[in-house]
Amino acid sequence: MSTKILSIGTAVPPARLSQPKTRDFFAAQPGVTRLTARLIGAAFDQSAIENRYSVIGEIGSSETLFSEDGARLSAPSTGERNLIYRREAPRLYAAAARDALERSGFVAEEVTHVVTASCTGFFAPGPDYLLVKQLGISVTAERTHIGFMGCAAAFPALRTATAISDARPGAVVLVVCAELCSLHIRSSSDPEQIVASAVFGDGAGAAIVSSAEPRDGRAALEAVDFSTAITSEGERDMDWTIGDRGFEMRLTAEVPRIIGREISGVVEAMLDGADPRTDVEAWAVHPGGRSVLDRVQGGVELPDEAMAHSRAVLRDFGNMSSATILFILQRILADESLGEGARIAGLCFGPGLTVETARLVMRAGRREPAGAVVAKTEPTGVAAETEPTAAVAAQEPAAAAAPA
Repeated sequence: MSTKILSIGTAVPPARLSQPKTRDFFAAQPGVTRLTARLIGAAFDQSAIENRYSVIGEIGSSETLFSEDGARLSAPSTGERNLIYRREAPRLYAAAARDALERSGFVAEEVTHVVTASCTGFFAPGPDYLLVKQLGISVTAERTHIGFMGCAAAFPALRTATAISDARPGAVVLVVCAELCSLHIRSSSDPEQIVASAVFGDGAGAAIVSSAEPRDGRAALEAVDFSTAITSEGERDMDWTIGDRGFEMRLTAEVPRIIGREISGVVEAMLDGADPRTDVEAWAVHPGGRSVLDRVQGGVELPDEAMAHSRAVLRDFGNMSSATILFILQRILADESLGEGARIAGLCFGPGLTVETARLVMRAGRREPAGAVVAKTEPTGVAAETEPTAAVAAQEPAAAAAPA
């Protein structure tokens, strides 16, 4: 029996961030010079993002957690930011997990293993533990947490789940990646921090991975192979450190250039000599930003339709770090144009620069429409609940943009 991704669920917080409104909020912060305002405008306007979602509320309104008057951004300590992570992250983890379970036909009591990933906050007992409590998973379920691997962590999480399922036929692994990137926003004249404020959003993605057969004739993604590569340079161009006023992202302008120079070699090794233009029917590329997608597309010489799902997720949700690739794979799984045996290639980029890759194959069946549930926000800050019927609809049908 081959291991498959049987379902993918996604979730976002209720607050939607309009890119133009958020841009104007940052440009109006005290101390912003004319030059900084131009940098802010360029970063936001060229991001190819229309909306993002945030646990700190709608930026630019009186309901923003990091502003007392809705006009001036405050600078909470890392500890204060992490307290919000501890309160809000479990809601997103649980919302995405419940969505994945509902889409799979499995129930929580059948889950034998839990794998979680995040790089935007810490607490213990952690999200893996809370999922067992919240969802009613057996207390004997084996748990693994993958921390601080950045935007690429979803593929190591899926790789871990695949290894478990290959070694233990019949195991049912719940994988959940949740990121609260908005907790670490700040007003800054640093171009790298401006870019981070312009592209990152919050969200969670979950998958059910097992060698068991899909239930009720559902479609699935068969896991073929995962691999890892480290670029020859980039260690000092993309990193993620803990500062006194939040986590600090370094994302220099060299990152897209490095990816553009080296991605063809990574793809050639991943595909073992197969042609990326004719031997792959769908691509899932982590949208670190519009320029990253542009460099991948140019470096591998892919047609526009090959990047459609990745660009649509960037447009509708921004860069949600490790959760983002699961939003893209959910769209691919829902894509009716991809029939039995369609080959799928995935690329994620993490600190270092590390490139995590995946090769998957479509196993056709009944499709579930793509869409993210909205995690409820309660003022008490207690256990996460979800609204399973509330969906964040994409601005076009999931099947409308068919990959090459």
